[in-house]
Amino acid sequence: MPDAAEAADAAVPAASSRPTHLVWDWNGTLLHDIDAVMAATNASFAELGFPPITLATYRDTYVVPVPRFYERLMGRTPTEAEWLVMDDAFHRHYWAAAEGAGLAEGAAELLRDWVRAGLTQSLLSLAPHEKLVPLVRSHGIDRHFLRVDGRIGPSHTSKAVHLVRHLAALDGTGVTAARTVLIGDAVDDALAAAHVGARAVLYTGGSHSRSSLESAGVPVVDTLADAVRTARELAG
Repeated sequence: MPDAAEAADAAVPAASSRPTHLVWDWNGTLLHDIDAVMAATNASFAELGFPPITLATYRDTYVVPVPRFYERLMGRTPTEAEWLVMDDAFHRHYWAAAEGAGLAEGAAELLRDWVRAGLTQSLLSLAPHEKLVPLVRSHGIDRHFLRVDGRIGPSHTSKAVHLVRHLAALDGTGVTAARTVLIGDAVDDALAAAHVGARAVLYTGGSHSRSSLESAGVPVVDTLADAVRTARELAG
């Protein structure tokens, strides 16, 4: 007969048999806020004396951490003082417009159906945590997530460190990095997933152009429904 340790090990599913866990990005993925982003970007640029940019230019130029985005536009790295002004101006205009943004097409149904299938998902964003949580709740989808985490700390960071924190908080729920797929709209999402040993699917409805996203070397899709289908396939 197996001893107690063997019996305990047998009761834990092998990593390959555990179900897929999704980590959703918020801005530009679940939340279709690109119009608010562009309005805020150009309003803040006007305050700083920069000319407006088009959506195509934004998607070809945008990068995380965000100071590198401004570096590409300015031709030099912004000073700490310039960055603080830029960051404040953008967020002031963005949050005034974000409440009018809706969910991406099919997002609510995909979230609901994933849970109904007995699977788990969570949400991780670089939006400030104290602003993210009430906005997610206002769309009536917070109940679909094991956790909702926004950024804590400075805004000029990448997602990797936050994903480490997010997955650590999910310890004990059965979620493992190896069975996790991050669905996002930025190359930084793919880099964060690789950092923790997870997979990623990138969606073209947000901040990056398709060609920019394809440089990450992960699947790129045009709809969230395709993102969920691809995530299932990746996890096997």
